[in-house]
Amino acid sequence: MNSSTIRHRSALAFLLLAAASGAASAPPRTDPDVPPQESVEGVAQSEWVRAWAQWVGSFDKGASPVTDPSGALCDRGQRGPVWFLAGTPGNRRTLRHCRIPRNKYLFVPVVAQISVPDRGADFTCARVTQSAAAFTDDPTALVLELDGVIVDGIAAHRQATTTCFDMGAQSESKVAVYPSAANGYFVMLKPLSPGRHVLGFGGALPALLQAVTYTLDVE
Repeated sequence: MNSSTIRHRSALAFLLLAAASGAASAPPRTDPDVPPQESVEGVAQSEWVRAWAQWVGSFDKGASPVTDPSGALCDRGQRGPVWFLAGTPGNRRTLRHCRIPRNKYLFVPVVAQISVPDRGADFTCARVTQSAAAFTDDPTALVLELDGVIVDGIAAHRQATTTCFDMGAQSESKVAVYPSAANGYFVMLKPLSPGRHVLGFGGALPALLQAVTYTLDVE
């Protein structure tokens, strides 16, 4: 690990720790994450990446959990056994509070990229897939901390959509955004015990530094 990697990881860990908005009231799990190669509810995690990306694409910019500074919109569009968390659109620290029903898996975008075709350009599926992969190559830091415990091995959780998809399929406008592709580091957390948990995550890529802290009340 070179000095630049150490600096980025230390800086990111500091941001996540500084962002913690409340103490956890429930004990941390010793094995909180689902191994990346395992399916969840019969669905491969690469398919959960596609579902997460289409969830992100279903909102108008001003009413999206991605741009939400407080977590007030965290329940929008949530359905089924997996609850999606949101990253941020830029290089900033973000603190959110979210109430989550019990028995939900949490799909966490530690750091990720969704590549879509430029308007009017002739983009192929291969080109957007390559773009998403190139953007998320060479992370210098990947951090996920749950209730004060660092989850190791985040680099092994790199996932990519296996086929291109329509980012606009679930949007109100139904305007097609095809081909789209996603790539990044996603952690599927097992359902948390009832109570308050503090989850911090983020990553440093050549073009992005993300640090997000959620205070989660599981009810």
